[in-house]
Amino acid sequence: MGMFTEGIEVTCTPAGVPLRVRWQGRDYRLVAEPHCWFERRKWWEEKVRIPRGAGAGLADYEMWRLQLAPLRGPGESFSVDVSFDPQSTRWRLVKTHEYPLALGA
Repeated sequence: MGMFTEGIEVTCTPAGVPLRVRWQGRDYRLVAEPHCWFERRKWWEEKVRIPRGAGAGLADYEMWRLQLAPLRGPGESFSVDVSFDPQSTRWRLVKTHEYPLALGA
């Protein structure tokens, strides 16, 4: 387990809160309330710059910590960190944890 980035499918409530996940062909359910925070992008290192005066949120990543368990069959719960890009509406898996983590940790 560790840091990386790959695409992940996340189904959300109408309010935008993650509800279910599909990753590597398996479906997962959330077993704890998800936790959201924002991290600053290293926009100054990117080739595509943020236009001056652009709307709020372009310089930050929306991050979520999700505690997941397989929807069907056996399996231990585990925690993942995912990011959401509102421009592309894509979700990325950023980090997996070998065990459930307390939210906010």
